[in-house]
Amino acid sequence: MDYVEIVKQLAIIASVAYLVGSIPTGYIVVKLFTGQDIRTIGSGSTGATNVKRVMGKKWFFTVMILDAIKGVIPVLLASYFGTVFTHSGLLAVVAAVCAILGHSRSIFLGFTGGKSVATGVGTLLALSWQTGLLIAIIWASITWITRYVSVGSMIALAFAPVFMWILNAPPAYTVYAIIAAIYVIYLHRENIKRLQNGEENKIRE
Repeated sequence: MDYVEIVKQLAIIASVAYLVGSIPTGYIVVKLFTGQDIRTIGSGSTGATNVKRVMGKKWFFTVMILDAIKGVIPVLLASYFGTVFTHSGLLAVVAAVCAILGHSRSIFLGFTGGKSVATGVGTLLALSWQTGLLIAIIWASITWITRYVSVGSMIALAFAPVFMWILNAPPAYTVYAIIAAIYVIYLHRENIKRLQNGEENKIRE
């Protein structure tokens, strides 16, 4: 395969992954059913946690699942239809990176969005279902214990590289897990400040 074909495949996969990740599910759901702009409510995030503030627990889980699917689809497409670097998993990783970037910096919302937790877990599920499942369990457990979604999210994603390494995943997957964890924690920087000041909202259910 020549360099032109390599660049072409990378560009196509990156573009599709970014656009899929950019689909603003939380924004669409809230706008469709309430007429409100989720970006003007609560934290301003388009993610499931902020949607819950407006529409309740049922829609929290609905948006969370939809956001996770946005991470799964691009990675699977890259894995099954791409031919560039498939042995190393690099093409799937490119798709994963672009998907979480799309969710947090959606082209459809002026490059705003959510914090890429659910979409990030979706990419991990597609890369290594065992890692994705373990991360989801840790997220649910920590969130239940602390009552802070942000704490559960950051701790769970921080474990992703460890599980990738333990499960002997391709090195590219482990590197991606490190990048995703750092990026998600960075997106939670305001939550970290609120936690330090005792101002972070707890979930009640």
